[in-house]
Amino acid sequence: MEWVVVVSVLVMTILSLLRVNVIIAIIAAAITAGVMAGLSISKSIEMLVGGIGGGAETAISYILLGAFAVAISYTGITSILVNFLIKKLTGKKTMMLLAIAGVASLSQNLIPVHIAFIPILIPPLLKLFDDMNLDRRGVASALTFGLTAPYIMIPAGFGFIFQQTIQENMKISGVSLTLDEVTLSMLIPGIGMIVGLFVAIFITYRKDRVSTVALEGAGVKDDHEETVVKFNRKHFLTLVAIVAALVVQIITDNLIIGALTGIVLMFLFVVVPFKQGDKIVTDGITMMGTIAFVMLVAAGYGNILTKTGAVDALVDVSSGFLGDNQALIAFILLLVGLVITMGIGSSFGTIPIIAALYVPICLAAGFSPIATATLIGTAGALGDAGSPASDSTLGPTSGLNADGRHHHIWDTCVPTFLHYNIPLFLFGWIGSLLF
Repeated sequence: MEWVVVVSVLVMTILSLLRVNVIIAIIAAAITAGVMAGLSISKSIEMLVGGIGGGAETAISYILLGAFAVAISYTGITSILVNFLIKKLTGKKTMMLLAIAGVASLSQNLIPVHIAFIPILIPPLLKLFDDMNLDRRGVASALTFGLTAPYIMIPAGFGFIFQQTIQENMKISGVSLTLDEVTLSMLIPGIGMIVGLFVAIFITYRKDRVSTVALEGAGVKDDHEETVVKFNRKHFLTLVAIVAALVVQIITDNLIIGALTGIVLMFLFVVVPFKQGDKIVTDGITMMGTIAFVMLVAAGYGNILTKTGAVDALVDVSSGFLGDNQALIAFILLLVGLVITMGIGSSFGTIPIIAALYVPICLAAGFSPIATATLIGTAGALGDAGSPASDSTLGPTSGLNADGRHHHIWDTCVPTFLHYNIPLFLFGWIGSLLF
């Protein structure tokens, strides 16, 4: 039973590397896990479908965020940003990548649209990337950094939700600590991600790279025109709606309510015509539907791993030979966490599972509450930064592959895994020993 998680994650990873569609790869991994746990194929599929409901809130959130992003784009405010990037950063590859990482960072803590901004912002820039011979793997790395590092380190927006989730689930397992202590625990792993970003931008993807030929039948219209768009009243009201969405999301701790607030206000302010409501929601579903469905299937896969006891068995067999060596214990726990979160792909969804398993082991081994939080938070982030089923890798691909020239696994997941999972693992391990 202890090998179920490892083998099923390997199945998903290998199939993904062989360019099998990520949804098919996750389903195959789920069936593998179910069969290895003693279930029939039909029962495995039944459990997969039964667990899909666990991802319903996330899927609805993404679709609403997609609609919110489309509404924001409708006002033309994103054209101001695109034109600025084109005017100021053409030919400046390093600054372009740093600017994209900065814009992506805002989506986690200041403007709560998460990955929904990517299909709006990135496709108009693809031709510019190609003209600059900019390596799109560097763009993917910059985007994933912005989608992950800010919520790990900054307790606002998604970061508040992430760190509060760590705090609450540790309390359920018998360990109490303040939110400030959780923030402190994630600083060293976050620094690891910053190191990974700098390596990607200044070393790995600094050289020119000619874009590959588009896949047959794929393509994107180059319909972006460098028209002058001046900041006006609609743009101001759009910013008001964005701020309101952020405030409501923080107060209610609910992304759906926050997104709905932003959408409703944009209609009430007449920033977006009411008659465009159907089109905006439909475009939001079109833009985010695939990602939402992947997250649903991933939730079903996570259901199989947890309900069959495969995750518990993996941790039990790992903890059985750890002894009292804290360095070895931390290393093995992070290794186990990497396998689990690579399969489930959601840091927020993985934290409750990881916390329930890690806290008893860390208490017995004498880890401090801050060190325990470091291990739990790092393990969750590992899945978000490099998993094929993670929204932080699916999001960048959705924008960069608009013209069929960017592969999800080889151009997004492999680069982000190498540049973020490895430093996250090492810095998280060091942080757990220092605290």
